[in-house]
Amino acid sequence: MTHVDLAASQLVAFPRLSLAALRAALLRDFGGSFAAYLQEAGYAGGAPVFEAFRTWLAAQGAPAPEALDIDAFQERAAAFFVEAGWGSLSISSLDGVAAAIDSPNWAEADPASAMPYPACYYSMGLLSDFFGRTADAPLAVLEVECRSNGHERCRFLVGSAEVMGKVYERVAEGVPYSDAVAELATA
Repeated sequence: MTHVDLAASQLVAFPRLSLAALRAALLRDFGGSFAAYLQEAGYAGGAPVFEAFRTWLAAQGAPAPEALDIDAFQERAAAFFVEAGWGSLSISSLDGVAAAIDSPNWAEADPASAMPYPACYYSMGLLSDFFGRTADAPLAVLEVECRSNGHERCRFLVGSAEVMGKVYERVAEGVPYSDAVAELATA
């Protein structure tokens, strides 16, 4: 197994506790608008994380991310995020409309924070850029379950900006995200 080489990449080790403290300080000082700051920072980190993934794959003798089929890409990306300290994850399709990224131990989540809503905003930006680098169009990410607000896992939905916008609108109206995705699948 090849480890993520922090020294050779643009990555640094960052304590989970620091990420939780940063979120708490932003929430305290900026209220509900804090999310945009974390999401923007996460999105900016997508490129170097993806390049570290590319280097990690090459060190294993694996093809470039763009050359992997969808199953191999998902498997390798999951292994990479574990190696990078983000936590374990699995990726599945939701009605062919969106992908679901599930993690029982995602690094940004802080169950002690008792947030009233999903709150892994840094990760939403990061995952959006990371997975969008192999897609035909930009992708958006919406966290719909979070360990920071009492769920057993973090669940991120990944899809086109249009699809995620529609899911977000329906969720904001009080519709469960699974129903919103199912509606789009039958539309």
